Amino acid sequence: MGRLTLILGGARSGKSTFAGQLALESGKQVAYVATARALDTEMEKRIAVHQRERPGSWTTLEIPSRLGSLRDLLPSSAQLVLVDCLTMLATNILLDVTEDVDHPDEEAATARMAAEIADLAALVQDSPWDWIIVSNEVGLGLVPPYPLGRIFRDLLGWANQRLAARADEVYWLVAGIPVPIHPFRQSQITEG
Repeated sequence: MGRLTLILGGARSGKSTFAGQLALESGKQVAYVATARALDTEMEKRIAVHQRERPGSWTTLEIPSRLGSLRDLLPSSAQLVLVDCLTMLATNILLDVTEDVDHPDEEAATARMAAEIADLAALVQDSPWDWIIVSNEVGLGLVPPYPLGRIFRDLLGWANQRLAARADEVYWLVAGIPVPIHPFRQSQITEG
């Protein structure tokens, strides 16, 4: 069983850069899992920047969802899997199950995200690879004024909690500075 490092932070906090540094410093063969979809010109540009910044020795897999399938897709040489990021995964799932953005299907999105995280957690638990997973912390701002935003925030917040509870290390990035956070364990709660 490999180690899981979860990296959380706000937009432009340095999450991906820090994750890449950890992966490089590990000295391991890296498989980079990109979850973003190029749905518009701005996103195409962002993806191109990330692609240019990645070392040529890394294997890149573009998988917008169903990360449990990675077991069969990762090259045999991989020793560390860097998933960037859960935020885009949650976006993809929510958009996949939503026909009307004004009336998103919260039940379908929640079920699909729960299955996705359960499959990913099982893969991490049973795999020989080390893992670095990047995600946005979306619970520090205002409550979104529209249903799609509230459901997205809830899906991602729930997913972050589940993975943080299983992680060996959790970092929160603030202005490019990694702040180590020890995983919360339910057993740490005492009455009193």
